[in-house]
This record gives sequence, structure tokens and C-alpha cells, in this order.
Amino acid sequence: MRVPPLWSLVRIASLLLLVAFALFPLAWMLSVSFMSPGEASGFPPPFLPDAPGLSAYRALFETTGIARYFLNSLFVATLGTLLSLGFNGAAGYAFAKLRFRGRDRIFQLLLAALVIPAQVTMLPLFLMLKEVGLINSFAGVLVPVVTSIFGIFLVRQYALSIPDELLEAARVDGAGEGRIFLQIVVPVLTPILITLALFTFLAIWNDFMWPLIVLTDQGKYTLPVALAALSREHVQDNEMMMAGSVLTVLPVLVLFLVLQRYYLQGLLAGSVKG
Repeated sequence: MRVPPLWSLVRIASLLLLVAFALFPLAWMLSVSFMSPGEASGFPPPFLPDAPGLSAYRALFETTGIARYFLNSLFVATLGTLLSLGFNGAAGYAFAKLRFRGRDRIFQLLLAALVIPAQVTMLPLFLMLKEVGLINSFAGVLVPVVTSIFGIFLVRQYALSIPDELLEAARVDGAGEGRIFLQIVVPVLTPILITLALFTFLAIWNDFMWPLIVLTDQGKYTLPVALAALSREHVQDNEMMMAGSVLTVLPVLVLFLVLQRYYLQGLLAGSVKG
């Protein structure tokens, strides 16, 4: 049935309106970051700067030490993502294709634990890390993100599509489990691993609560924690805070755009094969 042209125009206009509504806060944030000091405090607030400049960014880097916080976040997010891919990828493959006692029961228990809010585990996890001396360290920040039930589940569902015959043929040829995983399984899992990497990097980069709890040394703050602390000192400096927000959003946005094709491929393939 052919859709009437008028209805098509209405649908396109509605979608464009929703897109504009979703992007407006980001566009205004970017615009304010290029305004001169105090310009965004006017009423009504201007949408575009009168004389676009980089004064807010210069002040941000010269007076707040934001570069150090940015590098802290980049280090934690990158290392956490790599560790997460290693542990979750191996565990997901094991639950999908390796046979061991209690495999299905353990996986069911893991799925049941998904209903437990992460906030419930923060206090016991903090006390455990305090006992082993990992408070106020990047290792303490990374502990909760090294493995995740969601990551194991995501990789397992995708790994179920790997033919058993392929793995058996490799074993017959004398390949060990480590070689099979690295040379056969990992290339097949690449789309879902990239998808998991995006999820994990985004979660670690934007995480505020756990680094705030674990880190006590201001020099080790990640970017979200540092911006929250700076907002109390520069409560009237809207332009500088918006510049910091742009600096926080930009890396994950660029990463998503660069890896978007693999991300969509992993989600679509997982929905069909899983």
C-alpha cells in the first residue's frame, strides 16, 4: 500500500522535530562554550555567541588543571575497557561453548543477579577494597568494571552462533583452547566485542558515583568528578562549565561515530543469531 505524500511529509516533519528537541541541549551547550565570560547569564539567554571565542576553553585549561583530569579519565576508561573485553569475552565464550560442571546453573545465578541494583553493592565493595588497600587508587575504580554480567551475557549470546564443527576441527588439528580462542573465536566475536567496548568505555567515562566514593585525592579525580567539584567553585561561570561539558562529551561522541558501523553490526547480528 502506497503511503500518501502528505502523510510522509507529516512523519518526516515529526521525526525532524524530535531530533531537534533531542539535540537542542547539546547545541546550546556547544554554543555557550564559545561565548565570552558572563554572556550566557543574560536574560533571555542567547542561543548564539555575539563574538565566538575560545576564552572559556583557555580559562578551563589554565586555571583548573582539566588536562590532568581528562588524562585520568582516558587512562581509566581505556584500561577498564581492555580488561573488560578480556574477561567478559573469555567468560562469555566459556559459557557458550565449553563444557564444565555447573555451567548452566552458574549462568542462571548470574542472570538472577542482574536484578540487584549496583548501588546496593557499593558499600560492601568499598569495605572489601578498604581491607586490601585499594581505596584512593585507579585499581579500586576499575574493580567493578573488569567483569559485568551484562557483558558476559552479550558475548555468550553471540558466541552461541559459532559452529561447534569449526571448534572441533581446530581441536583435531592439535590447537589448544587458548589458540582457538585467540585465532578463531576472537575474530568471529569482533562485532560484539566492539559493541561491548563502546558500552563499557561510555559507562566508565561517564561514571560519577563510584569514582567519587573511591577517590579521595583530588589529583586522581576523573573528569565527571572534577567537573562537579569545579562547578561549586565556578558556579557563575557558565561558559567555562559548558566548555568542560563539551570536553566530556566529545571523546565518546567521536568514538561512537567512528565505530558506529561495527556497533550496529554487532547488535543486529546478535539479535538474529543469538
